[in-house]
Amino acid sequence: MSDRIEIKAALTVEETGEITGLAWPFGTPDRVGDVIEKGAFTGPAELPMLFAHDQTQVIGVWDQIAETPEGLTVKGRLLVQDVERAREVRAMIRAGAVSGLSIGFETEAAKPRARGRSISKLRLLEVSVVAVPCHPGAQIHSIKAADDTAEPCTEGKTPVENEDQTTPANAPEIDTKAFDALKQRLDQLEAKANRPGVTTTGPAPSAEAKAFGGYVRRGVERMDPADTKSLTVSTAANGGYLAPKEFGDELFKNLIEFSPIRKYARVVQISAPEITYPKRVTGTSATWVSEVGDRTGSEPSFDQVTLTPHELATFTDISNALLEDNAYNLEGELMADFAESFGRAESAAFVNGDGVGKPKGIMAAAGIATLSGGAGTITVASLIEAYHAIPTVYAQNAVWVMNRTTLAKLRTYFNGMGEPLLLDSISEKAPTTLLGRPVVEAPDMPNMTAGATPILFGDLSGYRIVDRVGLAIMRDPFSLATKGQVRFHARKRVGADLTHPDRFVKLKVAA
Repeated sequence: MSDRIEIKAALTVEETGEITGLAWPFGTPDRVGDVIEKGAFTGPAELPMLFAHDQTQVIGVWDQIAETPEGLTVKGRLLVQDVERAREVRAMIRAGAVSGLSIGFETEAAKPRARGRSISKLRLLEVSVVAVPCHPGAQIHSIKAADDTAEPCTEGKTPVENEDQTTPANAPEIDTKAFDALKQRLDQLEAKANRPGVTTTGPAPSAEAKAFGGYVRRGVERMDPADTKSLTVSTAANGGYLAPKEFGDELFKNLIEFSPIRKYARVVQISAPEITYPKRVTGTSATWVSEVGDRTGSEPSFDQVTLTPHELATFTDISNALLEDNAYNLEGELMADFAESFGRAESAAFVNGDGVGKPKGIMAAAGIATLSGGAGTITVASLIEAYHAIPTVYAQNAVWVMNRTTLAKLRTYFNGMGEPLLLDSISEKAPTTLLGRPVVEAPDMPNMTAGATPILFGDLSGYRIVDRVGLAIMRDPFSLATKGQVRFHARKRVGADLTHPDRFVKLKVAA
């Protein structure tokens, strides 16, 4: 299973026949600070050529992918003879409307940098032709036409960079000194115009221009709320004045917490509507006998546990104008938001789900022994009793599951020698421990109130999660085409249930 597919803006495309370019330059970070190290790329020798990462728009094939000192170079061909969309993309490239590449990949090894990450290993999944690349150095180098004549892409290059083009013999001589003087004068005027507080003559600026100027000076978080919108450009609730990508490429989002049960439970991928596991209820029983005494027979008994995936789904409509004009890779942000909301929903079900149309939560499953923690609270003695209530082999891998409010109360508990029961590790990566076992914070667990069960202790491998279909996102440009909108459908099929209740114990606060 892949943990995530990331999309980086890096573009190289070729015209009818062949297309070459630099898909990712080494040595420089992209717009979000990520750097891909040389030697990091792995994957098949051939990849599909997509337009804007849309899997429904396959426009060609990349048949030569190689790492060079400069970066990851790609060469392929547009299917202009067979695919109408490929011919349209070729026309956009020739007109300069499209000049970049973007790569889709699966991260396998990375470490954080001051800003972004340094990725040392990844699996390349696809390379797309896009309008605005995340990495400014990813551009189309050349596009070969049907007559085998290469057309160098001059987008973003100076005349010096294109000096391989031949100059006609009768071309007039250029006065370079006058040209340099004019360029210097234009640079000075541009710098003056960009300074805050500069007044200019002429017609009053539009509302859009004022909003954009405020964004450049103060950032989106300090703009007038009336100047910012979300999912369409025209209405106050759904669009707004989004700056060009050169000036801003990050959205600020509120932190959302969810229970990390998936991290500790046993997760399996299935390929059927449901899966059934046999479960041993009782085992054989041996008895002592004399040399010639009668033996007593015994038989194990078994049961079954059936896990059925349930479906999560939603959709979001976005206007075509906003998808084309936004500065924040809105489509990518929507994918990340889908992943976050689906993760939050399934995590809540893994803790408290009733099993009706959703996974059975570990706290709602039957068969787990429950101990009394005390009247109105949890006592130190009950914590020790819970630790010793499950077999040693399971206790060695067990964790304490509780929410942050309960964790705060346990920080006030001390043993008989005045030492705190909760111990924080010196290392930032090591968890807090209680009686030597890690504490897992699960926001979906109940608070420590009368009648509640705020603490679970056990080996979470006894709770099984089955994935039938991972998070799948479908881009539907047709259903709302007459309204100028695109609908994004998201769905996932996942199930879960308790398989080994003997590996857990609950602590309940007496009423």
